[in-house]
Amino acid sequence: MDHRGGPCRRRGRRSGGRRRRRGRRRPQSGAPELTRRREKPPTRTCALTRRSGPPETMIRFVLAPDGSVVPDIRRRLPGRGVWIDATHDSVASAVTKRAFARGFKAQVAASDGLADEVERLLRRAALERLAMAHKAGLVTAGFEKVRAVLSEARTVGLIVAADAAADSRQKLETLAKKACDLHNKRNVVDGFSSIELESTLGRERVVFAALAPGRLSELFLTDTERLHAYRNGGTRSVPHREHQPDEHTFAGPLAV
Repeated sequence: MDHRGGPCRRRGRRSGGRRRRRGRRRPQSGAPELTRRREKPPTRTCALTRRSGPPETMIRFVLAPDGSVVPDIRRRLPGRGVWIDATHDSVASAVTKRAFARGFKAQVAASDGLADEVERLLRRAALERLAMAHKAGLVTAGFEKVRAVLSEARTVGLIVAADAAADSRQKLETLAKKACDLHNKRNVVDGFSSIELESTLGRERVVFAALAPGRLSELFLTDTERLHAYRNGGTRSVPHREHQPDEHTFAGPLAV
């Protein structure tokens, strides 16, 4: 109480707390090492070869409740994952050499057709991405329309059906190389049949299509590059060559 009978007021203090000393906070020991550790890109180890690499170069597998091995193409499924190099031969060898049983440390059921199943899923994932790019307005279909956007250098990728006519194909590829500098396998996609493209884009007679710049276009090209690498032993980008259909070319609709 003060001399007036009122409550005492303390000068220089607010909200009843002590004044905090302002100053620079001392960095914790080991902080630079933690920063460098966070900046290090993530890696995974192949259960078959024991080689380490980026997750993008491998396929993740999870274990279903019934003990079957399930491919996790988008790396989103819950549970412990086992990683295998993203090639057809590696996945097939992982099945025969029981790499999944060692990786999961349990009895598992890995189908003999698992490597083929992964290829179908990679194929479906790429076409689903193409459908998303189409809905976003990034896909132009039709020979004349594709030739127009190629002439104006407004494309980042050319899609050619595996069963396209050789002369029409050559015309657009030549134009793509000159106008848009599309020289490699990543930017010229020729692994899908016209039936698959028609089903994906929801229109008839789709033999040629062009991709406008955009995130979904780049993701589609990445997906097709991953599919190509899986089928060809890990080679992701190769110089473009004339397409010769082989026994791996799918002539039917996309398998679900």
